[in-house]
Amino acid sequence: MGVANRLDLTLRLVQGAGRASVAELAQRLGVSEMTVRRDLDALEGQGLVRRVHGGAVPSLAREDGSGFAAREVWQAATKDRLGAAVAEMVQPGSRVLLDAGTTTVHVAAHLTERAPLTVAVLSLQAATHLADQPGIELLVVGGRSRPGERSLVGPLALRTLESLAFDCFVMSIGGVDAEYGWSEFSLDDAAVKQAGLARTARTVAVADATKLGVRAFSQVAPLGSVNRFVTDEAAADAGTHPNGPQTLDALRDAGIETVLI
Repeated sequence: MGVANRLDLTLRLVQGAGRASVAELAQRLGVSEMTVRRDLDALEGQGLVRRVHGGAVPSLAREDGSGFAAREVWQAATKDRLGAAVAEMVQPGSRVLLDAGTTTVHVAAHLTERAPLTVAVLSLQAATHLADQPGIELLVVGGRSRPGERSLVGPLALRTLESLAFDCFVMSIGGVDAEYGWSEFSLDDAAVKQAGLARTARTVAVADATKLGVRAFSQVAPLGSVNRFVTDEAAADAGTHPNGPQTLDALRDAGIETVLI
């Protein structure tokens, strides 16, 4: 696993657990405790976690989107490649629900090439990319902006989704596991994804290879709840992603079309 991918997953594990020990992180990531300590020091230097005895806790939530901004630059080229591929799968004239996340921001940037579209967004960052673009009817789902992420969550977001219907839901995900299914690190984000799944004709899930084999804190849905999964080709390499090949096999066995970019 590359350093950027490992930092991304380490940050999400700490945020999801609220407190994570060095030993736990080493076991989850398949690296030495020395490597974990070095990564936590790097994350603390960016203000994203706070080191405590034996591990780390999330830093105090900040309103400036710093958590999202830090993750956005990690593996940006891979995420942009995934974003372009997913956008190509969206049919012009359709009604799209676009999830929050660093990868789906790249989807948003490429959706302008698929206009005309009606796009409802669950992310303030995605809204910025799509606002005032020709052929894009932009709907910003109401709700509370989650500090550090600017994903739109809470009762207002859920009520809005319950009143709409979509042709396609582009869903980002914190983890996908053969037995646990699709999962997220935040209860709020998981609830919004569940609402999106219930209001769409088809779902395209997208995530980089580090998410395969990961069981995040909150289960979103069983494995067979999406139609297509798009990830990067590194997912098939057991050397860098030990859980990747077996998770891909489980997805295919569940009838999900898997696309490696």
